[in-house]
Parts: sequence; C-alpha cells; structure tokens
Amino acid sequence: MLRIAHLGKYYPPSPGGIEEHTRTLARGQAALGAEVRVLVVNHADASGRDATFERLTRTHDREECDGPVRVTRVGRVANVAKLDVVPGLPGAFRKLVRWRPDVWHLHTPNVTMMLGVLACPAARPLVVTHHSDIIRQRLLKHLIRPLEGAVYRRAVRILSDSPGYVDGSPLLQGHRSKVDVLPLGIDLTPFRDPSPAALATERDLRLKYGSPLWLCVGRLIYYKGFRVAVEAMRSVPGRLLVIGTGPMEGELRALTADLGVTDRVAFHGHASADQVVGAYRAATALWFPSVARSEGFGLVQVEAMAAGCPVINTAIPGSGVPWVCRHEQEGLTVPPGDPGALAAAADRLFVESDLRTRLAAGGRERAAAEFDHGAMAERSLAIYGGVRT
Repeated sequence: MLRIAHLGKYYPPSPGGIEEHTRTLARGQAALGAEVRVLVVNHADASGRDATFERLTRTHDREECDGPVRVTRVGRVANVAKLDVVPGLPGAFRKLVRWRPDVWHLHTPNVTMMLGVLACPAARPLVVTHHSDIIRQRLLKHLIRPLEGAVYRRAVRILSDSPGYVDGSPLLQGHRSKVDVLPLGIDLTPFRDPSPAALATERDLRLKYGSPLWLCVGRLIYYKGFRVAVEAMRSVPGRLLVIGTGPMEGELRALTADLGVTDRVAFHGHASADQVVGAYRAATALWFPSVARSEGFGLVQVEAMAAGCPVINTAIPGSGVPWVCRHEQEGLTVPPGDPGALAAAADRLFVESDLRTRLAAGGRERAAAEFDHGAMAERSLAIYGGVRT
C-alpha cells in the first residue's frame, strides 16, 4: 500500500483554498487505496476558536482521523510575520520518518513546513504543490527566497495548479524541468445535487435579499479584492452577500458606511458547507475580484461553476484565475482593481438572462470535465509513480 505524507499549513475546519485542497487530495488518494497522513499546524485554541491571525495565541497538539486520513495538528507558541513558531515540529517529523512514507507532499507557500523539510533529510522523495508565489510581503519574500530555492532543488516534482501560473512565476520558471500541472479538484456532488439544508438556505436567501443577489466567498484579506466589490455596489442594483471572516472585516464594514451602501452589503461571517451551496444557488453571480497573484487558482470558482452560478473574475497577470473560469465561456473576466468594470459585468448578467443561462451551463460542464476530485487524485498518483525511489 502506498504511504503518503502531506505537509500542509492548516487543515479544515480552518478556512481557505489550500487547506481544503489538502483535505480533498488526501481523502481522494485514500479512496484509491493509499494510506495517507497529514501534518499541519493547529490553527485553533483550546476552545476550538480560529486563532490563525493572532500573533501570541498558543495552540496545542492534536491527533485525529478525518475518515481514513490521519491528521496530526502540531501546536504553536506564536505567529510572527505569518511564520508559525512550532517547537514540536521536529518531533512530529521524526514520527513521520518512522512511519516510512513513500512520498512526502509539501504544500506551499508554507515557511514553517519548509523549515521542517530542510531540517529532516529523510523527507524524500519530495513533491511540492506550489499554490502561489509570495507577492505582498516583499521583505519576507526576499528573506525566504534561499529557503524556497533549497526546498525546490530537493523536490523531484513541483506541481502547479494551472499552466497560466507557471508562465508568470519566476520561481517556477527556474525549475521548469520539474514542473507538472495538477489542477485542483473538489467533490462536485454537494454542488450538483444539493442537500435539503442547502435548498432551504437558497429559499431563505432569495426571500431575504431578493434579486439581484451578488456573492463573495473567501477570507477577508487584501488580495481577495473585496474592497473592489464594495465599491462596485455604488453602481449596481441589488444586495451583496459576503461569506467569510478575516482581518479586513472592520475595514470593509467602515468602507460600506463611507460609500453609503451599508444597507445593501451583508456580512455573513462563517457559513456551513450547506449554507455556502445554498448561497451559490441563490446568487445571480459569484464576484471573484482578486487583485494579486497570491490568488493562484480560486477554488470557490469551481464550487460556483458546479452549482450553476456564473462567475465574474479578474484577469490577474500570471495567475490561473481566468484559466479556471474562462471569459464568455463559464463567466466574465474584468481587469483587477476596477470597480466600474466589475459593475458593468454584473449589469450584463442581470439584464441578459440568456447570457447567465449559457455561462451557468458552461460552468457545470467544465467543472465536471476538469475539476473533479477523483480525477485529481488519480492524476496525483500517476505523478507519484514516476518519482518514488
């Protein structure tokens, strides 16, 4: 039986695309017969509260099983410049070494686990999924460049989410001979065949907010571009529902007041899986206004597409975002950081009902063909087959 050790950053219920991908890939591989373990930092305090963005909040070690996947969450003592300080990490690596994985799969950007890999020569053969370059943290980017270089030189394969991201990443270009493309995948079933709870949420949202209802889903952080979404609300009818939490919530709420759109922007906070599915079904479109290459793919686009919700995304240079959901095929693509262009695209979808119907059908078709979790897991095992020593 193939033994796979995934080295992630955090793990659900911690929100985020990388976290969800780690779980989906691990589960998919286990369903194909692999024995899978995941090592991450524990994002939650003793009460289970999300402490991801808190610098001095301690978390504790925790072992659990997510179905057939064994998950080790190592406690941290602090978070400094997005680096988790984890004294117990070397011991967790030694424990994994004794388990003798056939493949070590690291998910980056992830400074903590990269340090762990470099301190553990036995962590090989190493496969790296490069989810995004470090963009905004310019000082951090230059400080960790040697670290990235050392890890990526050790890797036998480097996986990118999309071909577009490879073309725009100097880091990946420097290791081009090792790079393969493994598009992210999800379990499409909950989005194609919604549960009664999801359908109830859809009904409730339609009654509460009416039409058009615009939707944003994701962490409230700078590169998601939610400021652009709020600014666009000055020029479009309807309501905007924002699902997610994060450090920018206070700033975004203040912006709605400054722009006079407080009564038309609703901050939902955390939502259950069924509530998110219901929101996609109720929405006129998902707004995905990301503004930086920190957004390399955008899994919520796939979720929306599978649910039949058109997407308005952005043409981030060197990102896979517009490749996932293509302009005039599954969604509409606008320039990043342009509230007027976002509003104009939204108006098109609201006015042109045939366009929305066509894009929704295209999204369902592309999600099924390219982004199913089972296909992703099978592709990953095929890649591993070429690297095992």
